[in-house]
Amino acid sequence: MKKFVFASVMALASISLVSSPLLRAQDLSIKDPSEYNAYSMASTQADPAKKAQGLEDFLTKYPQSVAKNVVLNLLVDTYQQLNQPDQALSAATRLLQVDPNNMKALYLSVAIKNGQCKKVLDAKGFATDPAPCDDAASLAQKGLTAAKPAGTSDDDWKKMTDASYPVFDSAIAFDEVVSKKDFKAAVDEYRKELMLFPADQTKSGTGLVDSLNLAETYVKLSPPDMVNAVWFYARAVDFAPAGYKPVIEKKLDYWYNKYHGSLDGLDAIKAQAQATLFPPGTLNIPPADTPAEKIHKILASTPDLNTLALADKELVLSFGAKDDADKLWALLKDKPTPVPGTVIEATASQIKVAVTDDAKQSKTPDFVVNLKTPLTDKELEAVKPGTELGLSSKNQAELDGTYDSYTQIPGTDTVSQSAQIVLREGALTPEKKAPVHKPAAAHHTAH
Repeated sequence: MKKFVFASVMALASISLVSSPLLRAQDLSIKDPSEYNAYSMASTQADPAKKAQGLEDFLTKYPQSVAKNVVLNLLVDTYQQLNQPDQALSAATRLLQVDPNNMKALYLSVAIKNGQCKKVLDAKGFATDPAPCDDAASLAQKGLTAAKPAGTSDDDWKKMTDASYPVFDSAIAFDEVVSKKDFKAAVDEYRKELMLFPADQTKSGTGLVDSLNLAETYVKLSPPDMVNAVWFYARAVDFAPAGYKPVIEKKLDYWYNKYHGSLDGLDAIKAQAQATLFPPGTLNIPPADTPAEKIHKILASTPDLNTLALADKELVLSFGAKDDADKLWALLKDKPTPVPGTVIEATASQIKVAVTDDAKQSKTPDFVVNLKTPLTDKELEAVKPGTELGLSSKNQAELDGTYDSYTQIPGTDTVSQSAQIVLREGALTPEKKAPVHKPAAAHHTAH
């Protein structure tokens, strides 16, 4: 990361006014002979480490020198050459105190602060310490409003802003995501940034990285903007280096399939995204059926709903539209059923069981069985949490009950929606023990 950042900064420094040929002491109107000699000695050192030390010593001895701006510029360049980001940031910060519109110092500070921000992200990609992220964004905002310095040609200023503005917008967008969690603002900022690039420059470097970041941000919106997310994932995977393609493609496939219901049509979107950065206004990705729509189709194609597996019946009661869930419940109400699954909680009068795979993974009971007869201590011991209850064909304890009521439990989205099904007159059949076979008595013969 440091090498990449510094290589980028060096590219900007090469077009900066203060990186022009070294100014001689007399050009700076240094009148004090001692100050004159100190500046000349420090600024002409061939060894970068000695040059940095000499320039720092000069600033310590002559803090109000007319050469302060130029010396700090030289320090920024020298610390870049030495690949010392902390010292370069310090020099850039001091330079901004005397030259607030110095584009090189702003660019360098944003780049290094943004790198520091990326080091304080947690496993979910959010900042554990927002300070470096906010600092990078604040400096970037200043960079976007910095005035053209006197004496800078329009052509040079355009070169500097063309190089730096995308980096500023990127830092602001990144801060909106990882620190402020304002994903809508981040989307706007990333799009603004990408519009600054010629199309070919979004096939690599910062433009490509932020095409991927834009896709990730679209996913974080509430609700997610899956059409745009898919497009920018496709764009990123089209041009990603070989080592990164599998990871990005996995995300693209996941989100496309989650939204569309299959991978049909994805190759065509990849081809479109390869040709242009932003999606056409005509882009249309039909969403998959909702769980309720899928369930309605299943019920319509199932002649006898009693033949549905227990877990499938629960899915209907969990995700089905009210009419479909009530239609199935009319068949189940007051009928007995076995309840195979994992015991989540048990008391003498009630056993709570997780039947579906989702319920088992989250350790959440989806069936509550109220018992007809209280369990003995021995029976209660046999249904400790984690116990697997089976069907009559398995050598496990079996739990049966009669459908009594059900409640759909809304979730934050359709995936987290569920149902709780209550049974009455529950009965526990103990675990079947394999018969013990005693060995046949031995026959002894007399000798």
